[in-house]
This record gives sequence, structure tokens and C-alpha cells, in this order.
Amino acid sequence: MLRLPPVDFRAPRSLDELLKEFPGENTRLVAGGTDLWPNMKRRHQQAGTVLSLMSIPELRSLDQSNGELRIGATTTLSQIVGNHEVRERFPAFARALASISSPPLRNMGTLGGNLCVDTRCTYYNQTEEWRRSIDYCMKESGTVCWVATKSPRCWAHSASDSAPILCALGARVRLVSGDGERVIPLTDLYRDDGIEYLGKRPDEVLTEILVPEESDTTSCRSAFWKLRRRGSIDFSVLSVGAAVWLDGDVVTRAAVYLGAVGSSPVSVTDTESILVGGRMTEEGIDRVAKRAHKDAQPMSNTDFAASWRGKMAEHYTRGALSEMAGLPPQHLAPKHRLIVV
Repeated sequence: MLRLPPVDFRAPRSLDELLKEFPGENTRLVAGGTDLWPNMKRRHQQAGTVLSLMSIPELRSLDQSNGELRIGATTTLSQIVGNHEVRERFPAFARALASISSPPLRNMGTLGGNLCVDTRCTYYNQTEEWRRSIDYCMKESGTVCWVATKSPRCWAHSASDSAPILCALGARVRLVSGDGERVIPLTDLYRDDGIEYLGKRPDEVLTEILVPEESDTTSCRSAFWKLRRRGSIDFSVLSVGAAVWLDGDVVTRAAVYLGAVGSSPVSVTDTESILVGGRMTEEGIDRVAKRAHKDAQPMSNTDFAASWRGKMAEHYTRGALSEMAGLPPQHLAPKHRLIVV
């Protein structure tokens, strides 16, 4: 049995109390613990002190202010999926959260935790004995990335399923530290690096996620597609979050983001230049899908062939956009039901 190493566990009762202790030497934050605790058991991550966020009331919220959806970082995935307003106004976002892992883990896992979840790699997410037998990789204590042995950087891939769709919807996040707070686009939270994958400062805490009113179903259509080995529990090896804004039948804005093919969510280039100003046609959708194939460039960091994942990026992007356009469903449509828990 894998056991947690000894750790000093603390549960601050307010954000002010938390910021007096964080950041500290060899200190980590934990919310639901569905990622950190297993990683610590496998010795992927270490900490002398773990500060829980779950006893801080101001981080647990789910409400609307002037139409904007505001979600506290420690609101659980199940609470969000179970909210009628979220399902009605932001269905693709709800679908993405409902596809994560399994009901027990969604009951514990939080939105802030999923957005900040550690990157993954088939050479890294193994037992300590396995990793030691081939020599530790760059993401741990080694000097080589086993995915690309001559590369100076780590190629572990993004594992968040909520990030691609929230990036597409134009979400923002609130970051708080002892020096104050700032609100940034969610896209700015990420860096394309398998080790230093978060762009926030070490002393900052993600406290709130803001989804704009303009991205609800009144004027925006959205879709989320996910590829994984099994229909539940497994991490994605590819995900697609897409959104288009319409004035009648005319596209005024569009965004497509790919998950699990890079160390951060990958924006499909030229999406707006292809789609904006016209109706969603099969020709335009096909051009964006082919661009997704080109932009994906997955590495051999999962147990699926990288070239095949690249091809599936094209097919899944085509499927997501076709769904939003009301075109006939694709054969590859994922059967993730919107489960209310």
C-alpha cells in the first residue's frame, strides 16, 4: 500500500490567515486532494507543510453578478454540474466537468484544483520504483526528458479538462497574494512548460473563476469533446473546447482550444479569420479542423500514438464545430452524458 509521508497539515479559517502562512518553505496548497495526495504517495511531489483551502468560506461560492458567473476556487465539480443555471447557460462547461474522473472524485475535486492540476506524462506518472529503474526524468530530479531526450525542456502535457472550454469561453481568474489581487485571462494562467506550467507568481492563490455573461447560450454556442481510453475515470489524451458567438447566423467571434496535446491549452490559430464574418459551413469547419491537426503536434507522452492523437484532434474539432453548427453528428461523438449529481 502506498502511504503518505509525514506532513504538517493545517486548515486556515480565512484567506487572511492563509496568506500569513503562504508561501512558506516546502509548503503546498491542497483543496479536494484528488491530485496532490496520490502524487505525494507516489513521491512525485513533496511537502513539509500542506495548507488546506477547504475551511475558507470565501473560496466556496457559486453565484451570478450582473450576469457574470462567479465560482469560488474550492467549489466542487459536482456542485457546479448540479447547478441548473450552469447547465442551462454554459452547457459545454457543465459537460466538461461531468466528464472528469468519477462521481466520488467529482464530489471531492474542485474547479480551482482542476485548473491547476499537475501536468502528466507516461514516463512520470508511474510508481517510484518504475521511475528509478529507468532513471528519473527532468520533471522530477533528472536531467533528461524521456519524451524528447535532446530537448532542453519537459514535455509533460496539460491534464485539465475544464481549462480548454473555459479558455474558449473567455473566462478570467482572480489571483490573491499578500501584495493584493489581480484578475487575468485564464489563458495567461498557463505556460507552455511541463514543469513550470502555471504563469502565476509562487505567492499567489487562485481564489475565483469568472465566466462572462456574453458567453452564455443567449449569444454563444459551445461544445466540449474528450478522448480517453475508457468512458470514465481516465484522464484525457485529447480534449476540445470550442465556442462561437453569433449575430443571427453570422459568426462574430470564435475560439477553439485543445487540451492534453501540449503543456498548456493550445489555441487553434486562424479560427477567427476562417469563421468570423460568415455562417458556419462545412468548408469553414473543415479548414479549422485541419488547422487543429497542424497545431496539435502531440508528443509520445501518453499510451496512445502521438500521430493518431494528432489526427483525432482534427476529427474531434470537426465534430465539436459541427455540433455547434447543427450539422449531422459525427461517428466519433463522445457519449458523455450530462450527469447531475
